[in-house]
Amino acid sequence: MAEQPARKARPLTRLRVLRKEQLTPHMIRIVAGGEGLATFTHNDLTDAYVKLTLPLPGVSYPEPFDLEKIRAELPREQWPKVRSYTVRAYDQAAGELTIDFVHHGDEGLAGPWAAAAKPGDELMFAGPGGGYIPDEEADWHLLVGDESALPAIAASLEAVPAGAPVHAFILVEDKAEEQPLSTKGDAQITWLHRSSGGDLAEAVQASDFREGVVQAFVHGEAGFVRQLRKHLLDERGVRKDLLSISGYWRRGADDETWRAEKAAERAKAQNA
Repeated sequence: MAEQPARKARPLTRLRVLRKEQLTPHMIRIVAGGEGLATFTHNDLTDAYVKLTLPLPGVSYPEPFDLEKIRAELPREQWPKVRSYTVRAYDQAAGELTIDFVHHGDEGLAGPWAAAAKPGDELMFAGPGGGYIPDEEADWHLLVGDESALPAIAASLEAVPAGAPVHAFILVEDKAEEQPLSTKGDAQITWLHRSSGGDLAEAVQASDFREGVVQAFVHGEAGFVRQLRKHLLDERGVRKDLLSISGYWRRGADDETWRAEKAAERAKAQNA
């Protein structure tokens, strides 16, 4: 007997790939659009994300694609996977939604999907979610992240008020992975390279903080996020309500394992 779904599937927005761009050797941009955008409402957050539904290679799904039917009739191991991705840009007038994907060969699901995507392919997602946007009341802004957080950091740089001081620390594989970033803020952008031992936690801990109230966005691999959470709250005095901090992924764990670990940690904290 097929395993029954644990919960009702969220409604999916269905778009079509319009075009693709290779931004860097490991970053692929997908621009999608179509009639499905009529049901999409952007939340105007710079870390807005959607939960992509990615069919598994080699599994035949019913046409038209029906997630409720799939979950009712197929075993769980054949259900499509869900991956969270930042909305890099949304242009309502043009009818376009942009998502940037990190691609490391055959690793994972979303990266290979983006690498193989072509105009007309379907892109399905639920959302958006999110919780961060640069606050005009902050004296300055701190943005910290690796490739997984780069789209949100880029969107945040574009959204900071004109002339606002901002320091961004971004970890990528090497210089070829650096991207042009635009902002009206008074920005200092520090690129770190994993290939030469770049370390986000060390860089932020060694940096000079400006005077005044800082709003901080720190997202990416769970290891450096955990280090910086304590440093920023306990040693730098960053206000908890002005700190957006979360591990997007953890080295050595796939997405399902990491989400389960985070859920367990949240449950433990709530019961403590």
